[in-house]
Amino acid sequence: QVQLVESGGGSVQAGGSLRLSCTASGYTNSNYAMAWFRLAPGKEREGVAVIDVDDSTNYADSVKGRFTISKDNAKNTLYLQMNSLKVEDTGMYYCTADPRRWLLFKLTNYEYRHWGQGTQVTVSS
Repeated sequence: QVQLVESGGGSVQAGGSLRLSCTASGYTNSNYAMAWFRLAPGKEREGVAVIDVDDSTNYADSVKGRFTISKDNAKNTLYLQMNSLKVEDTGMYYCTADPRRWLLFKLTNYEYRHWGQGTQVTVSS
């Protein structure tokens, strides 16, 4: 049974930083791309950042230069380092994993195979 468990969310003032983690279990991630999506009240779910099996990355324009996605294969853990946070970064952050790497790499809003339960990020002014 595949499980993705996020952690690291919290409340921070604008300009601050947070590091999210997503630990995977129950599958071999060697053929899965992994990504972070977020959901804010009143908005559609948005792809934030993705990392492929060869460590290539893609980011939403809104977070480029501020967020960094990375992974530790030995620990089966995905990370999202978020710097210079803005109020508009507030939302529930979810990690996802899917073998349809070409699709996930586009950060398309789609029902990917595996999702975590989410971790809340709140940025105040």
